[in-house]
Amino acid sequence: MFIDVPESPDELHAWLAKHLSITIPRRPIIAGSSAPFDYLCHTFFEHSSPRDALVWANRGGGKTFLGAVATALDMAFKPGIEIRILAGSLEQAGRMHEHLRALFSREPLAPLVEGKMTDKRLRLTTGSRVELLAASQASVRGTRVQKLRCDEVDLFDPKIWEAAQLVTRSAQCGSVFVPGSIECLSTMHQPFGMMSRLVKEAETGCRQIFKWGVVDVLDDCMDEHECTSDTGTECDLLPECAGSAKARTEPGHISVSDAITMKRRVSLPVWNAEMLSMEPRRTDCVYPDFDPGVHIVDALRTEPGSFTIAGMDFGFRAPTVVLWAEVSVAGIVTVFAERVEKEIVIAKHAKAIADSNHPAPLWIGVDPAGRQRSGQTGQSDIQVLTQHGLNIKARPSRIAEGITAVSARLKPASGEPTLFVHRRCTHLIEALQQYHYPPDNPVSMDPVKDGPDHAADALRYMIINLDNPHTATNGRYAPGR
Repeated sequence: MFIDVPESPDELHAWLAKHLSITIPRRPIIAGSSAPFDYLCHTFFEHSSPRDALVWANRGGGKTFLGAVATALDMAFKPGIEIRILAGSLEQAGRMHEHLRALFSREPLAPLVEGKMTDKRLRLTTGSRVELLAASQASVRGTRVQKLRCDEVDLFDPKIWEAAQLVTRSAQCGSVFVPGSIECLSTMHQPFGMMSRLVKEAETGCRQIFKWGVVDVLDDCMDEHECTSDTGTECDLLPECAGSAKARTEPGHISVSDAITMKRRVSLPVWNAEMLSMEPRRTDCVYPDFDPGVHIVDALRTEPGSFTIAGMDFGFRAPTVVLWAEVSVAGIVTVFAERVEKEIVIAKHAKAIADSNHPAPLWIGVDPAGRQRSGQTGQSDIQVLTQHGLNIKARPSRIAEGITAVSARLKPASGEPTLFVHRRCTHLIEALQQYHYPPDNPVSMDPVKDGPDHAADALRYMIINLDNPHTATNGRYAPGR
């Protein structure tokens, strides 16, 4: 065991520089970013809370290497600690382990290695151990460790991620008490992927979040790179950097030349998502024009002549979603309330709508499939709703037709948007941001049914019946108001 155990961030930074020749930036360049060293301090010093951590960083931003450094520090200074590395593929996990083996092949870490380092595991004479996990539920479920480090979590199967939540346990490791924790390191590739979900969850305080982009890990900006040349030509990185890289005292590992070259190769949406750690491009989203800054409101536009309508998507194991919306005289729709419940029979939903404190809807737009009779009750969902005094509209339409109607309100070809959502409708807001087409099938026009579709469908039924109205009469459909 080392004599000079780091006791503070300054000592930790100095130890890495002295023993491993590693210098990690301690100050971000971009306002709102974290410094990569902030993550190392969080994971090494076990006192901050919450212990679970999320690292959202750019491609090539050092996430995998930092994960290896964090693992090496844990193993060296916390005897007996158990760590597992999990990634979207065994190959990805192997990259972190490869960095780790390189660190333990050098002084002063090499003497701590017990036996032979393999491609999948490493054990120290102190009893500390790290091992790679296969990306399978069976591999994850058989694990009990102090720390689980997940690399490129945006590529995880959701079922494997759920299984991973129960693998950690706290332990006394030498003089250090190590709480069980899960750390995730990833670029956010998709606005509807696992990383997007975890970032939103982190905003509730359930895990510490560290975020940086390419500018925060730039190497020295040398004299050959001028922010603005004598001819008035600007550096390609000036919009992001604003000249701050010239003044930095702790250079990172990505050269300015490489960053400029990469930026010239890709589109701006790709650059913003993959390299600046901004919200990812939404090319696979069903509603890419939904803009929280434009379409989310904090109050209703209540005015004389306005009326209330609703939309409903039937479910049982999947949630039933009910949306209430106000329609102004000018035709502006503002969704102001939502009901999202699982495993409740349709009669109870009908009663909840009828007894709601919200204004009674003039009508409820629903899926035409609600006409089908139940084999148990002999009644259809629509019949049950009408028996509770609710006026139902169920205009038959294709999914694409409804999507087009919603899109036209979010961003009309001419004029201002005519569809807004109150901030309290969190499920619908998430659905409009995450409802997507299959990324691996660019010709498909059928949105993926993986959760956000329920609220999106309720909205679609509402809008298609408002803008292309039909009414149901005795089980037959006819034009209505």
